[in-house]
Amino acid sequence: MNTSTALTPFRIHISQAHLDDLRDRLARTRWPIPSPDRNDSRDFSRGIPLSYLQELAGYWHDGFDWRAQETKLNQYEQFTTVVDGQMIHVVHVRSANRAATPLLLNHGWPGSFVEYQRLIPLLTDEFHVVIPSPPGFGFSTPLSSGGWELARTTDAYAQVMTRLGYERYAVHGTDIGSGIAGRLAALYPERVIGTHLGFDRAVLGLVGVIFPAPEGLTGDEAHQLATLQAVSAAERGYLEMHNHRPDTIGPALTDSPAGLLAWIGEKFKTRTSDGYQAPVVDRDQLLTTISLYWFTRSGASSAQFYYESEHSELAFAFAPGVPSAWVAFDTHPLIRRTMDPWNAVDRWTDHVEGGHFPAMEEPQLLADDIRGFFHGMS
Repeated sequence: MNTSTALTPFRIHISQAHLDDLRDRLARTRWPIPSPDRNDSRDFSRGIPLSYLQELAGYWHDGFDWRAQETKLNQYEQFTTVVDGQMIHVVHVRSANRAATPLLLNHGWPGSFVEYQRLIPLLTDEFHVVIPSPPGFGFSTPLSSGGWELARTTDAYAQVMTRLGYERYAVHGTDIGSGIAGRLAALYPERVIGTHLGFDRAVLGLVGVIFPAPEGLTGDEAHQLATLQAVSAAERGYLEMHNHRPDTIGPALTDSPAGLLAWIGEKFKTRTSDGYQAPVVDRDQLLTTISLYWFTRSGASSAQFYYESEHSELAFAFAPGVPSAWVAFDTHPLIRRTMDPWNAVDRWTDHVEGGHFPAMEEPQLLADDIRGFFHGMS
């Protein structure tokens, strides 16, 4: 096992052979025979429409410039370090302000450090930004062993911050990253200044599945929750596969770029505030994210994170002594009613804008909320 604690400088460079292989595979895609009456590229009721997928794949093949995106990403300081035998990739953007607060940004699936491209410049006047990739995601590959789930990843991130020399730091997270953020505060309360978590109304679909249902809902509230849960049930196909059969979906996500594009691309439509005519997630940023999953083969390994977490005996961790903030995008009155029935969250903000990927959709709103919450903390 590699036991080095060094911070090794890292620079992204995908070989031309891998770029050529991707273009060749896209050109030779064996498309499904179109289903009858499935001609509307805006109809995601059965999953990603073939016409929309083909248009996106065409741009990936003919218009998308990976080298340009690679150059942009390499503007950030990056390094790798080995924690508990696992390679961890980290983006580290230092503020010019020497008194800046360290801020750890935590993403989930199908996100990546690319998710924060538009957010970073809005924060670096006040924060040193640190963005690790979870084991099995992006350049935190290949997996060195089994057992990499939320708890072990939390401890690894704490080690990363120690190696950077940051003993006290702020934490933000969405999706899986919100669980890591919360657990960091619970296990390392003397180090975490505060936790800032981002959610959208899709979290209501997990009430009764992952999160307990609150008591005392009115009849109307119970009906609204049931409606949202029914919508969420249709969205959870990927979750069941990741939780229970990652080895089955893994080869498709590794061997077929069109398959990976469908698997991830659907989520960036159905879980954002995308209006179809003016997409809120930039197409190049979306394809940079998906390309990252493709080149690192992390479509398969990131799914293992879900399996490991689902089959662990991890209990929810609470940090009552650490200041907390939640910001809800595409909000719904039931989010706080169900997720914070005790009004224990110190700061709560609701936005009708945005969705599941606020750093990509509404970076200014997210940056303002992060800055407002952590202002004056140390």
